[in-house]
Amino acid sequence: MSSKPGAIQPFDIELFLAGVLTGSHVTRQRHVRQAKIIQAEIAQRWQREAPWTWQRKHLVWFLEHYLDSRSESTCYYYLLTVRLLARRLKKQWVFRHMGRVLKHHRAFIQTNPTLARPI
Repeated sequence: MSSKPGAIQPFDIELFLAGVLTGSHVTRQRHVRQAKIIQAEIAQRWQREAPWTWQRKHLVWFLEHYLDSRSESTCYYYLLTVRLLARRLKKQWVFRHMGRVLKHHRAFIQTNPTLARPI
């Protein structure tokens, strides 16, 4: 499948994350899948497809709005992916003030203590 000369290629989020992805194949695939969803939502809302153009507020918006009605475990796993994206961007962003997300994160960790290790 060839593209036209000068055509803009979509940003490859999987390649972007390749340097920081660790863990099992399933874990890596989950991070990639979730990162693609985060990327699509931010691109739709702010027209910023490439993570290099994202600000902390874009990820905060995603965590607060997209995950609003999601389960505790979903919120937790997306929070891990957001932290991975921030690590890849070499940003020292902290995502501790998300009331609902962190409340669910703490509750989830209390019921799943083996998941409490940092990424």
